Amino acid sequence: MTKWRKSSYSDNHQGACVELAGAKDAVAIRDSKDPGGPVLVVPRAALRAAIRSADE
Repeated sequence: MTKWRKSSYSDNHQGACVELAGAKDAVAIRDSKDPGGPVLVVPRAALRAAIRSADE
């Protein structure tokens, strides 16, 4: 079973958040409001680069 996690910060935003589930080399991402919906799987390094880029 996949263990999904979301930020406690999302509780202050009516659940408008994403959830993450980790594997060894990848991270799965889904919309917390639609847990049965599509899932995006990206390499960990790509997610790190995207987060760093968004922070600039």
